[in-house]
Amino acid sequence: MSSRLGLRFLHASRQTLRPCQTKQQLVRRNLGRRWQSTDAAAPAAEQSGFAKIWNSPIGPKTVHFWAPVMKWGLVIAGISDFARPAEKLSLTQNVALMCTGAIWTRWCLIIKPRNVLLATVNFFLGCVGVTQVSRIFMYRRSVEGQSAVEAAKDVAIDMKETAVDAAKDGAAKVKSAVQ
Repeated sequence: MSSRLGLRFLHASRQTLRPCQTKQQLVRRNLGRRWQSTDAAAPAAEQSGFAKIWNSPIGPKTVHFWAPVMKWGLVIAGISDFARPAEKLSLTQNVALMCTGAIWTRWCLIIKPRNVLLATVNFFLGCVGVTQVSRIFMYRRSVEGQSAVEAAKDVAIDMKETAVDAAKDGAAKVKSAVQ
């Protein structure tokens, strides 16, 4: 292949370096090259269906294929949590799944190459998160006899307290590491 490329270069350089007698000969000589196709496009047209998938920018040789395949594990784990009682579900974890699904579904359709497989798994991840969060809200509402707005406020307060506690723990660890 490389020797063939060298021969093509040598042939092309001979033609361009050869002196032209008239301007018309120069135009005639270079006009035909403008419409010539390259060999690079030929193998793409001859590829089988498997080869097209294999060599695709989101095919099995790339992370764009394997990341969604592995992410289905999160969806399956979330679906298996449908059988768990609502009081044992983590609200922060399911809110994170819901937000991850919503944000990355849109992003997967914007980026290049557009990854529909990853968008699909993120959509289902968001659906699982929404389902679990709604189960948690309904459970807390039924236990405490509150309205949905009051339950949402309580959940927001719980999440804020959890975040503040985590930040304080992190700051304490940093201080101890520095000293």
